[in-house]
Amino acid sequence: MAEREIVLSPEGKKNLEEELNYLKLVRRREVAERIKAAREFGDLSENSEYEDAKNEQAFVEGRILSLEKILRHARVINDGVKNPEVVTVGCKVTVRDLDRDEISEYTIVGAHEADPSKKKISMDSPVGRALLGQKRGAVVTVVVPAGTSKYEVLEITA
Repeated sequence: MAEREIVLSPEGKKNLEEELNYLKLVRRREVAERIKAAREFGDLSENSEYEDAKNEQAFVEGRILSLEKILRHARVINDGVKNPEVVTVGCKVTVRDLDRDEISEYTIVGAHEADPSKKKISMDSPVGRALLGQKRGAVVTVVVPAGTSKYEVLEITA
């Protein structure tokens, strides 16, 4: 089965690389120290500190593997190739919600960088998919859990 390409911004790639380095260089050591200290408590079969530390170790190692896989399959978007005339991954788009007459600005990002609290929406989300490839002035209809919403593209910036 072919691996799906992962789209990242240069900033997103840098953040994932920093997290990976932190996990490998700092967290691994901290968890190993916790395991070592918990072993000194004696009987491992009833040692909750040891079990918690082993669970944390499994989580850290799983996250390291996940980050390595993401970075191995990542394609970093090139900021210089963006066309401010069309909504693409990495651009900021200002839209008007025509149903509520509200204006919002979003950055379209790959799924691994999505953070709605920071107005970064995934290119795979319903709104992200609808906006990709659209030009200024376009009106898109998006199916959302509550029905449909219509957005007008007001501005696109690189």
